[in-house]
Amino acid sequence: MQYGDRLKKLRERKKMSQQQLADELNINRSTYARYELSNTQPDFEILKTIADFFDVSTDYILGHETSEENKLDYYKNKIATDFPDIDLMFKDMESLTAQEMKEVYEYIKFKMSQKK
Repeated sequence: MQYGDRLKKLRERKKMSQQQLADELNINRSTYARYELSNTQPDFEILKTIADFFDVSTDYILGHETSEENKLDYYKNKIATDFPDIDLMFKDMESLTAQEMKEVYEYIKFKMSQKK
């Protein structure tokens, strides 16, 4: 996945138009559109501003880091696999971040180890 695809996905998750995001970044919409098309690359300052706005790392945007979504799926699957007797209501946990889901996993693992 190219950085432009990641930018588009992040923007769409926030239900923002290109114009709205461009306004937030204080750049032209056409400039931002070229970022999403991977026709041009944002400079370091804009890249950092975009990463901060979406609360992701610049490495994620550039494709050097596993996405938050993949991490979240990883921990959901790990909990379901490692602890099949635990009836978790994942629907109630949909709002958790990958970091929070990791903490849930580690807590369950800790509590299970106390029983042994």
